[in-house]
Amino acid sequence: MHKAYQSILPCNSRILKERWDRKYYDEHRQKVKEAQPMVDTKAPRTYVHLHLKLKKLQLEEERLATIERDNRILLEKMSQIMRTKGRVDHRNNYVHRSLNREKRQRELLRVTKENQEILKRILAREPEYNHLQWDKEWEENEAFMDNISRYPRDWWDQEQKEKDMRKEEAKKKRQEENKGRKSRTPRERRRTKSREEQNESDEEERKDEVDEVAAAQEKQEEETDGGKDTKGQEKVKETEDEQDKKKEEEKKEEEKTEEEKEEEKEEKKKEVEPETA
Repeated sequence: MHKAYQSILPCNSRILKERWDRKYYDEHRQKVKEAQPMVDTKAPRTYVHLHLKLKKLQLEEERLATIERDNRILLEKMSQIMRTKGRVDHRNNYVHRSLNREKRQRELLRVTKENQEILKRILAREPEYNHLQWDKEWEENEAFMDNISRYPRDWWDQEQKEKDMRKEEAKKKRQEENKGRKSRTPRERRRTKSREEQNESDEEERKDEVDEVAAAQEKQEEETDGGKDTKGQEKVKETEDEQDKKKEEEKKEEEKTEEEKEEEKEEKKKEVEPETA
């Protein structure tokens, strides 16, 4: 069933009211369609002179034209040189002339003369310090230092050299002794090694004792006056000499004992040989 038009406002005829409302609505929709915006949202205008730079194109064409012209001229010259022998104009008959040349020469001569005079004065000047006198004074000071010092100069190096010489002499003696001796058995070699180790340990202990004695003597000398330093040095030297003599004697005794033992062994072997025969 057709539904009747229901108007918002009161009216006498619903049919007329419906026609009028529809007309007003259509007019409203037409106005909405034809309405123009208050804000311009269109794209900006494009200017041709900003995108197409005619001046730049003109300069580029001119540059290319000059390059082409230079290349053409160069090619013509190269072709001419290839066709003929070619000529090169390298002569320059221009003479350089300076208006200030004479003045500069006079100034240079003046400066050289002044420098030569200064050099002569420097060479003619005698030195204020006499190096020969310095050498003599230094020698005298070294002599005074040697007299005052407790130990001579380079005493440590001298001791090291002496020790090295002693070691070399001992090695030579051992080599000579080994050459003269016969081949030993492994037991005898072990015994000799043990004896050498014992001797080395004894020498180290003696060195430690000597160092302790020297340190004690140094302390005593420091407590006493400076005039007693020479006496302490003499005592230390005497003790060192005595210890060196003792070491040499002990070495000689050990060598003698080894030789005696070897002789005894040889005698026993000689006694055993006739019995077996």
